[in-house]
Amino acid sequence: MAEKCVLIDYGSGNLRSAEKALIRAASDAGLQRDIVVTNDPERVCKADRVILPGVGAFADCRKGLLSIDGMKDALDEVVRVQGRPFLGICVGMQLMAAEGHEFGVHKGMHWVNSTVKPLALPPQFKVPHMGWNNLQLSTAGHEHPVVGALNSGDHVYFVHSYHMEMDAGETPLATVDYGQPITAVVGRDNVIGSQFHPEKSQTAGLKFLAAFLKWSV
Repeated sequence: MAEKCVLIDYGSGNLRSAEKALIRAASDAGLQRDIVVTNDPERVCKADRVILPGVGAFADCRKGLLSIDGMKDALDEVVRVQGRPFLGICVGMQLMAAEGHEFGVHKGMHWVNSTVKPLALPPQFKVPHMGWNNLQLSTAGHEHPVVGALNSGDHVYFVHSYHMEMDAGETPLATVDYGQPITAVVGRDNVIGSQFHPEKSQTAGLKFLAAFLKWSV
């Protein structure tokens, strides 16, 4: 029986592109995965894997997610209690932080010890950070079952104005150099997040998604 992989629709994601990329990644890897787009908390609770996309501002995405009755509880149950694999993409990753500082200070899910802050870059670097950059995997990233499917130097696509600053003692699984080291991938236990858009990152993005769809935690 195919695993149920739920892509959460809360009004803040590039859902069609993400859905197509997940289907393609599963097919290329020979995996039986049923990719479902839903805003139904009951379906989230029954999922084998959960993907949370995100496009826009931290506060707006948080509000959209919390506006769905029962969705926060469903995520806590399936991700934190049952320990099923979770992937956050772009703002979906940022919502994993303790808090976000975009248009005020807003609480995140605090699944990763970090804070989302505005990019403060040298003047020759444009904000938003938009375009292709080379990943640099950390030692932990090379050892991670999902991130380890990629290589340092792989090209991935970004579009964001805020970034995740890790707390002292916390290490990203991968970074990119854009005026400063920028967190590209984070992870802990059964959760992983990518600041880059795997659905727009061609070969590297599909490898990343396939590795997530295979991931056993």
